[in-house]
Amino acid sequence: MITYVCIIVGIALVFDFCNGLNDAANSIATVVATRVLSPRLAVLWAAFFNFVAAFGFETHVARTIGKGLVVSEVIDPNLILATLVSAIVWTLICTRRGLPISVSHALIGSLAGAAVVKGGVKALIWGKLGTVALFIVLSPVIGLTVGWLLMVALLWLCRNRTPRGVGRVFGVLQLVSAALYSLSHGLNDAQKTMGIIFALLISVPALEHYATHSGSTGSDELAWWIILSCHGAIALGTYFGGWKVIKTLGHRVTKLQPIGGFAAETAGGLTILGVSALGIPVSTTHTITGAIFGVGTTRRLSAVRWSVGADIVIAWILTLPVAAAGGAVVYAAIRLLYGIVTS
Repeated sequence: MITYVCIIVGIALVFDFCNGLNDAANSIATVVATRVLSPRLAVLWAAFFNFVAAFGFETHVARTIGKGLVVSEVIDPNLILATLVSAIVWTLICTRRGLPISVSHALIGSLAGAAVVKGGVKALIWGKLGTVALFIVLSPVIGLTVGWLLMVALLWLCRNRTPRGVGRVFGVLQLVSAALYSLSHGLNDAQKTMGIIFALLISVPALEHYATHSGSTGSDELAWWIILSCHGAIALGTYFGGWKVIKTLGHRVTKLQPIGGFAAETAGGLTILGVSALGIPVSTTHTITGAIFGVGTTRRLSAVRWSVGADIVIAWILTLPVAAAGGAVVYAAIRLLYGIVTS
Protein backbone atom coordinates (compact mmCIF):
# COMPACT_ATOMS: atom_id res chain seq x y z
CA MET A 1 0.00 0.00 0.00
CA ILE A 2 2.83 2.42 0.82
CA THR A 3 4.38 1.95 -2.63
CA TYR A 4 0.97 2.42 -4.25
CA VAL A 5 0.40 5.68 -2.35
CA CYS A 6 3.89 6.95 -3.26
CA ILE A 7 3.14 6.31 -6.94
CA ILE A 8 -0.11 8.28 -6.64
CA VAL A 9 1.74 11.17 -4.96
CA GLY A 10 4.11 11.16 -7.94
CA ILE A 11 1.15 11.28 -10.34
CA ALA A 12 -0.29 14.18 -8.33
CA LEU A 13 2.93 16.10 -8.89
CA VAL A 14 2.71 15.26 -12.62
CA PHE A 15 -0.77 16.80 -12.57
CA ASP A 16 0.67 19.87 -10.85
CA PHE A 17 3.32 20.07 -13.57
CA CYS A 18 0.57 19.87 -16.24
CA ASN A 19 -1.27 22.64 -14.38
CA GLY A 20 1.78 24.88 -14.69
CA LEU A 21 2.19 23.82 -18.32
CA ASN A 22 -1.33 24.93 -19.29
CA ASP A 23 -1.55 27.86 -16.90
CA ALA A 24 1.82 29.29 -17.92
CA ALA A 25 -0.25 31.30 -20.36
CA ASN A 26 -2.17 32.88 -17.49
CA SER A 27 1.03 34.07 -15.87
CA ILE A 28 2.97 35.35 -18.86
CA ALA A 29 0.70 35.80 -21.89
CA THR A 30 0.30 39.53 -21.38
CA VAL A 31 3.93 40.28 -20.55
CA VAL A 32 4.99 38.35 -23.69
CA ALA A 33 2.34 39.96 -25.88
CA THR A 34 3.48 43.45 -24.87
CA ARG A 35 7.13 42.45 -25.48
CA VAL A 36 8.20 43.56 -22.02
CA LEU A 37 9.97 40.21 -21.60
CA SER A 38 11.04 37.50 -24.01
CA PRO A 39 9.08 34.24 -23.67
CA ARG A 40 11.95 32.45 -21.93
CA LEU A 41 12.61 35.25 -19.42
CA ALA A 42 8.87 35.56 -18.83
CA VAL A 43 8.48 31.90 -17.87
CA LEU A 44 11.46 32.14 -15.54
CA TRP A 45 9.91 35.21 -13.90
CA ALA A 46 6.54 33.48 -13.52
CA ALA A 47 8.02 30.20 -12.32
CA PHE A 48 9.99 31.99 -9.61
CA PHE A 49 6.92 33.72 -8.18
CA ASN A 50 4.84 30.54 -8.51
CA PHE A 51 7.36 28.97 -6.14
CA VAL A 52 7.65 32.00 -3.82
CA ALA A 53 3.92 31.63 -3.09
CA ALA A 54 4.84 28.62 -0.93
CA PHE A 55 6.03 30.95 1.81
CA GLY A 56 4.02 33.16 4.14
CA PHE A 57 0.48 32.23 3.07
CA GLU A 58 -2.31 30.17 4.60
CA THR A 59 -3.41 26.95 2.87
CA HIS A 60 -7.18 27.61 2.87
CA VAL A 61 -7.69 26.36 -0.69
CA ALA A 62 -5.82 23.12 0.03
CA ARG A 63 -8.12 22.45 2.99
CA THR A 64 -11.18 23.02 0.82
CA ILE A 65 -9.95 20.51 -1.76
CA GLY A 66 -8.76 18.02 0.86
CA LYS A 67 -11.81 18.01 3.12
CA GLY A 68 -14.48 20.34 1.76
CA LEU A 69 -15.77 18.83 -1.51
CA VAL A 70 -16.19 15.10 -0.88
CA VAL A 71 -17.05 13.34 2.38
CA SER A 72 -13.91 11.83 3.83
CA GLU A 73 -15.39 8.33 4.16
CA VAL A 74 -15.41 7.76 0.39
CA ILE A 75 -11.85 8.96 -0.25
CA ASP A 76 -9.29 6.23 -0.84
CA PRO A 77 -6.16 5.85 -3.00
CA ASN A 78 -8.12 4.37 -5.93
CA LEU A 79 -10.45 7.37 -6.01
CA ILE A 80 -7.56 9.86 -5.88
CA LEU A 81 -5.72 8.00 -8.67
CA ALA A 82 -8.82 8.07 -10.89
CA THR A 83 -9.24 11.79 -10.20
CA LEU A 84 -5.68 12.57 -11.22
CA VAL A 85 -5.62 10.39 -14.36
CA SER A 86 -8.86 11.93 -15.67
CA ALA A 87 -7.74 15.50 -14.91
CA ILE A 88 -4.30 14.99 -16.49
CA VAL A 89 -5.73 13.52 -19.71
CA TRP A 90 -8.23 16.37 -20.20
CA THR A 91 -5.62 19.00 -19.38
CA LEU A 92 -3.12 17.60 -21.88
CA ILE A 93 -5.77 17.35 -24.60
CA CYS A 94 -6.76 21.00 -24.17
CA THR A 95 -3.16 22.20 -23.84
CA ARG A 96 -2.30 20.46 -27.12
CA ARG A 97 -5.23 22.26 -28.78
CA GLY A 98 -4.16 25.62 -27.33
CA LEU A 99 -7.24 26.02 -25.12
CA PRO A 100 -6.70 27.75 -21.73
CA ILE A 101 -9.09 25.56 -19.73
CA SER A 102 -9.61 25.61 -16.00
CA VAL A 103 -7.28 22.89 -14.73
CA SER A 104 -8.91 23.45 -11.33
CA HIS A 105 -12.31 22.45 -12.61
CA ALA A 106 -10.82 19.45 -14.43
CA LEU A 107 -9.55 18.27 -11.04
CA ILE A 108 -12.78 19.05 -9.16
CA GLY A 109 -14.97 17.50 -11.87
CA SER A 110 -12.86 14.34 -11.91
CA LEU A 111 -12.98 14.10 -8.11
CA ALA A 112 -16.78 14.52 -8.09
CA GLY A 113 -17.33 11.95 -10.86
CA ALA A 114 -15.20 9.32 -9.14
CA ALA A 115 -16.85 10.01 -5.77
CA VAL A 116 -20.36 9.57 -7.20
CA VAL A 117 -19.44 6.17 -8.64
CA LYS A 118 -18.15 5.05 -5.25
CA GLY A 119 -20.63 6.63 -2.84
CA GLY A 120 -23.51 8.07 -4.86
CA VAL A 121 -24.57 11.72 -4.87
CA LYS A 122 -24.52 11.79 -1.06
CA ALA A 123 -20.73 11.51 -1.27
CA LEU A 124 -20.55 15.13 -2.45
CA ILE A 125 -20.60 18.18 -0.16
CA TRP A 126 -23.04 20.18 -2.24
CA GLY A 127 -22.73 23.50 -0.42
CA LYS A 128 -19.04 23.95 -1.18
CA LEU A 129 -19.43 22.48 -4.69
CA GLY A 130 -22.19 25.03 -5.28
CA THR A 131 -19.77 27.83 -4.33
CA VAL A 132 -17.17 26.45 -6.76
CA ALA A 133 -19.81 26.22 -9.50
CA LEU A 134 -20.92 29.78 -8.78
CA PHE A 135 -17.39 31.07 -9.26
CA ILE A 136 -17.20 29.39 -12.67
CA VAL A 137 -19.50 32.24 -13.69
CA LEU A 138 -18.33 34.90 -11.26
CA SER A 139 -14.54 34.67 -11.73
CA PRO A 140 -14.44 35.77 -15.40
CA VAL A 141 -17.10 38.41 -14.74
CA ILE A 142 -15.17 39.81 -11.78
CA GLY A 143 -11.94 39.70 -13.77
CA LEU A 144 -13.58 41.46 -16.72
CA THR A 145 -15.17 44.13 -14.51
CA VAL A 146 -12.03 44.87 -12.47
CA GLY A 147 -9.88 44.83 -15.62
CA TRP A 148 -12.20 47.27 -17.38
CA LEU A 149 -12.44 49.63 -14.39
CA LEU A 150 -8.69 49.63 -13.80
CA MET A 151 -7.95 50.21 -17.47
CA VAL A 152 -10.41 53.12 -17.64
CA ALA A 153 -8.82 54.67 -14.53
CA LEU A 154 -5.30 54.26 -15.92
CA LEU A 155 -6.25 55.78 -19.27
CA TRP A 156 -7.71 58.80 -17.47
CA LEU A 157 -4.61 59.21 -15.30
CA CYS A 158 -2.36 59.03 -18.37
CA ARG A 159 -4.53 61.17 -20.66
CA ASN A 160 -1.90 63.93 -20.92
CA ARG A 161 1.08 61.60 -21.35
CA THR A 162 2.65 60.60 -24.63
CA PRO A 163 2.08 56.97 -25.75
CA ARG A 164 5.82 56.38 -25.73
CA GLY A 165 6.18 57.63 -22.16
CA VAL A 166 3.21 55.57 -21.00
CA GLY A 167 4.63 52.48 -22.64
CA ARG A 168 8.00 52.96 -20.99
CA VAL A 169 6.52 53.41 -17.49
CA PHE A 170 4.10 50.49 -17.72
CA GLY A 171 6.73 48.29 -19.30
CA VAL A 172 8.51 48.45 -15.95
CA LEU A 173 5.32 48.24 -13.88
CA GLN A 174 4.24 45.18 -15.81
CA LEU A 175 7.08 43.26 -14.24
CA VAL A 176 5.40 43.95 -10.89
CA SER A 177 1.93 43.01 -12.12
CA ALA A 178 3.23 39.80 -13.73
CA ALA A 179 4.88 38.90 -10.43
CA LEU A 180 1.64 39.61 -8.56
CA TYR A 181 -0.37 37.45 -10.89
CA SER A 182 2.16 34.59 -10.83
CA LEU A 183 2.17 34.75 -7.03
CA SER A 184 -1.62 34.51 -6.91
CA HIS A 185 -1.59 31.69 -9.46
CA GLY A 186 0.87 29.65 -7.40
CA LEU A 187 -1.08 30.41 -4.24
CA ASN A 188 -4.43 29.17 -5.57
CA ASP A 189 -3.51 26.46 -8.08
CA ALA A 190 -0.62 24.71 -6.31
CA GLN A 191 -2.84 24.39 -3.24
CA LYS A 192 -5.30 22.25 -5.19
CA THR A 193 -2.68 19.55 -5.62
CA MET A 194 -1.67 19.97 -1.98
CA GLY A 195 -5.27 19.26 -1.03
CA ILE A 196 -5.36 16.11 -3.16
CA ILE A 197 -2.14 14.75 -1.60
CA PHE A 198 -3.43 15.68 1.87
CA ALA A 199 -6.72 13.85 1.22
CA LEU A 200 -4.82 10.83 -0.09
CA LEU A 201 -2.57 10.53 2.97
CA ILE A 202 -5.30 11.00 5.58
CA SER A 203 -7.35 8.28 3.84
CA VAL A 204 -4.65 5.76 4.82
CA PRO A 205 -4.39 5.63 8.64
CA ALA A 206 -0.81 4.32 8.59
CA LEU A 207 0.32 7.34 6.55
CA GLU A 208 -1.85 10.09 8.04
CA HIS A 209 0.96 11.51 10.17
CA TYR A 210 2.95 12.33 7.01
CA ALA A 211 0.22 14.76 5.91
CA THR A 212 0.61 17.32 8.66
CA HIS A 213 3.40 19.60 9.80
CA SER A 214 3.15 18.42 13.41
CA GLY A 215 2.73 14.77 12.48
CA SER A 216 -0.44 14.59 14.58
CA THR A 217 -3.73 13.23 13.26
CA GLY A 218 -6.71 15.52 12.96
CA SER A 219 -4.58 18.58 12.17
CA ASP A 220 -5.22 20.74 9.08
CA GLU A 221 -1.68 22.18 9.04
CA LEU A 222 -0.09 20.72 5.90
CA ALA A 223 3.40 19.23 6.02
CA TRP A 224 6.11 21.37 4.44
CA TRP A 225 7.19 18.62 2.07
CA ILE A 226 3.73 18.72 0.48
CA ILE A 227 3.77 22.51 0.16
CA LEU A 228 7.26 22.75 -1.31
CA SER A 229 6.93 19.82 -3.72
CA CYS A 230 3.65 21.13 -5.12
CA HIS A 231 4.99 24.64 -5.64
CA GLY A 232 8.14 23.20 -7.19
CA ALA A 233 6.15 21.06 -9.65
CA ILE A 234 3.88 23.91 -10.77
CA ALA A 235 6.87 26.22 -11.15
CA LEU A 236 8.64 23.62 -13.29
CA GLY A 237 5.55 23.23 -15.48
CA THR A 238 5.37 26.99 -15.89
CA TYR A 239 9.03 27.06 -16.92
CA PHE A 240 8.45 24.59 -19.75
CA GLY A 241 5.32 26.51 -20.71
CA GLY A 242 2.27 25.76 -22.83
CA TRP A 243 3.22 27.83 -25.87
CA LYS A 244 0.01 27.28 -27.86
CA VAL A 245 -2.05 28.48 -24.90
CA ILE A 246 0.22 31.49 -24.50
CA LYS A 247 -0.40 32.38 -28.13
CA THR A 248 -4.16 32.13 -27.64
CA LEU A 249 -4.31 34.47 -24.65
CA GLY A 250 -1.41 36.73 -25.53
CA HIS A 251 -2.06 37.38 -29.21
CA ARG A 252 -5.39 36.03 -30.45
CA VAL A 253 -7.84 37.55 -27.92
CA THR A 254 -6.87 41.22 -28.29
CA LYS A 255 -3.83 43.38 -28.98
CA LEU A 256 -2.25 44.55 -25.72
CA GLN A 257 0.06 47.43 -24.86
CA PRO A 258 2.05 47.48 -21.58
CA ILE A 259 -0.62 49.58 -19.85
CA GLY A 260 -3.26 47.00 -20.80
CA GLY A 261 -1.06 44.11 -19.74
CA PHE A 262 -0.51 45.80 -16.37
CA ALA A 263 -4.26 46.31 -15.91
CA ALA A 264 -5.15 42.73 -16.83
CA GLU A 265 -2.49 41.12 -14.63
CA THR A 266 -3.23 43.38 -11.68
CA ALA A 267 -6.98 42.80 -11.95
CA GLY A 268 -6.52 39.04 -12.21
CA GLY A 269 -3.98 38.87 -9.40
CA LEU A 270 -6.00 40.91 -6.93
CA THR A 271 -9.16 38.91 -7.65
CA ILE A 272 -7.42 35.57 -7.15
CA LEU A 273 -5.69 36.69 -3.94
CA GLY A 274 -9.06 37.80 -2.57
CA VAL A 275 -10.88 34.53 -3.24
CA SER A 276 -7.87 32.46 -2.10
CA ALA A 277 -8.15 34.11 1.30
CA LEU A 278 -11.73 32.79 1.42
CA GLY A 279 -10.59 29.27 0.59
CA ILE A 280 -12.35 29.20 -2.79
CA PRO A 281 -10.56 27.15 -5.50
CA VAL A 282 -11.27 29.66 -8.25
CA SER A 283 -10.17 29.23 -11.84
CA THR A 284 -7.13 31.40 -12.46
CA THR A 285 -7.69 30.84 -16.18
CA HIS A 286 -11.23 32.17 -16.10
CA THR A 287 -10.14 35.18 -14.08
CA ILE A 288 -7.24 36.37 -16.24
CA THR A 289 -9.13 35.67 -19.48
CA GLY A 290 -12.01 37.81 -18.26
CA ALA A 291 -9.55 40.55 -17.28
CA ILE A 292 -7.96 40.51 -20.76
CA PHE A 293 -11.38 40.80 -22.37
CA GLY A 294 -12.27 43.64 -20.00
CA VAL A 295 -9.12 45.56 -20.94
CA GLY A 296 -9.76 44.96 -24.64
CA THR A 297 -13.30 46.34 -24.50
CA THR A 298 -12.09 49.72 -23.23
CA ARG A 299 -10.85 50.40 -26.76
CA ARG A 300 -13.95 49.18 -28.56
CA LEU A 301 -15.98 45.99 -28.65
CA SER A 302 -14.52 45.04 -32.02
CA ALA A 303 -11.00 45.16 -30.53
CA VAL A 304 -11.73 41.78 -28.93
CA ARG A 305 -11.87 38.63 -31.07
CA TRP A 306 -15.10 37.25 -29.66
CA SER A 307 -14.88 34.11 -31.80
CA VAL A 308 -11.75 33.13 -29.89
CA GLY A 309 -13.64 33.82 -26.67
CA ALA A 310 -16.41 31.50 -27.83
CA ASP A 311 -13.92 28.65 -28.29
CA ILE A 312 -12.53 29.27 -24.80
CA VAL A 313 -16.00 29.35 -23.22
CA ILE A 314 -16.95 26.06 -24.92
CA ALA A 315 -13.86 24.45 -23.39
CA TRP A 316 -14.83 25.90 -20.00
CA ILE A 317 -18.37 24.51 -20.25
CA LEU A 318 -17.15 21.08 -21.29
CA THR A 319 -14.47 20.77 -18.61
CA LEU A 320 -16.61 19.88 -15.57
CA PRO A 321 -18.90 17.29 -17.22
CA VAL A 322 -16.17 15.71 -19.36
CA ALA A 323 -13.79 15.53 -16.40
CA ALA A 324 -16.56 14.11 -14.17
CA ALA A 325 -17.37 11.45 -16.76
CA GLY A 326 -13.66 10.68 -17.10
CA GLY A 327 -13.24 10.40 -13.34
CA ALA A 328 -16.23 8.06 -13.13
CA VAL A 329 -15.00 5.79 -15.94
CA VAL A 330 -11.40 5.67 -14.71
CA TYR A 331 -12.47 4.96 -11.13
CA ALA A 332 -14.73 2.11 -12.24
CA ALA A 333 -11.87 0.66 -14.29
CA ILE A 334 -9.32 1.02 -11.47
CA ARG A 335 -11.69 -0.54 -8.92
CA LEU A 336 -12.28 -3.48 -11.25
CA LEU A 337 -8.55 -3.92 -11.96
CA TYR A 338 -7.63 -3.48 -8.30
CA GLY A 339 -10.18 -6.12 -7.34
CA ILE A 340 -8.74 -8.58 -9.86
CA VAL A 341 -5.13 -7.96 -8.77
CA THR A 342 -5.84 -8.25 -5.03
CA SER A 343 -8.23 -11.22 -5.29
